[in-house]
Amino acid sequence: MRTLSKETILKLYKDMLLVRDFEQQLEQVHKRGLIPGLLHTGVGQEATFAALAYALEKTDCFFPDHRSHGICLLAGSPGEKLMAEILGKANGVCGGRGGSMHLADPSVGNFGGNVVEGSMMATVLGPALAWKMRGEKRVAAVIIGDGTVGRGEFNESLHLASIWKLPVFYCLVNNQYAISTHVTEAHPTANLSELVTGYRIATGQVDGNDIVAATQAALDAVDYIRSGKGAFFLEFHTYRWAGIFSGEIRDPEEVRMWKEDKDPIRRARTLILTEGMAQESELVETETSVKKQVSQWLEYAIQSPAPDAATALDYVYANMEVLGRWEEKQQFNR
Repeated sequence: MRTLSKETILKLYKDMLLVRDFEQQLEQVHKRGLIPGLLHTGVGQEATFAALAYALEKTDCFFPDHRSHGICLLAGSPGEKLMAEILGKANGVCGGRGGSMHLADPSVGNFGGNVVEGSMMATVLGPALAWKMRGEKRVAAVIIGDGTVGRGEFNESLHLASIWKLPVFYCLVNNQYAISTHVTEAHPTANLSELVTGYRIATGQVDGNDIVAATQAALDAVDYIRSGKGAFFLEFHTYRWAGIFSGEIRDPEEVRMWKEDKDPIRRARTLILTEGMAQESELVETETSVKKQVSQWLEYAIQSPAPDAATALDYVYANMEVLGRWEEKQQFNR
């Protein structure tokens, strides 16, 4: 297990601040109706995202899930472009076509999410197989939630990754709830990595709200994969602060405990101050700077233009001249 330097821990702390402020500001503008469609945030899961982003290299790739704005940001996508994308603007990383749940930026290894949970578990096998065939020591990561474990692609992906010894990093963000269903109501165990052992894939579990432990575990997993031993399945135990909708169904005491006692940012802040890695004034300066930076990104996104409707059919595999075909069909049906 690698030892993290003071500089690394301070960087990870700033990374977590960036992710939280990014998403909390998004939550505010979503309430104002400035974001088209739904917004699923990962507030409370910042240590998991920061750990994964730190462990992966620029030559690796990852497939994010619907709450992974954090790793998309920390992977290197410009914050203002990512924010603009989520607001559906023309100068977003996908030109406003992807939005919150289909973020993609191959230039930083983000091969794109999909609103169909679990579908990326099949897709991740593609680059993993290609890199193995080329003899390249690269990692293909896929981020999934506990709800995805019940889907067919989960088992299909693990099966192929196992028999072909593919360099896949399975990152399970177990935040305990799939919409409103608790993990213990949907699966035979709350420790979902136990379900993987039959595939002869290496597994691990870690406190996903402990930034040091989470980062060390992610680094160890990536080292294992790069050594040519095959896939690794790492389960991060964490908690999402936000309910699936405004009408909260979870036990208020449970939510309070995770927010106050297990907040990954608060825990990291306490560690930094206790170990003398930084002074209170230095942390306040960092926190203030991050809020200012994210606010600038948001203002950029708000002021950015919407996509031109005339470009709606750009970047598709074939332009079928939809309007003309519709008129032709209507004439045929008369």
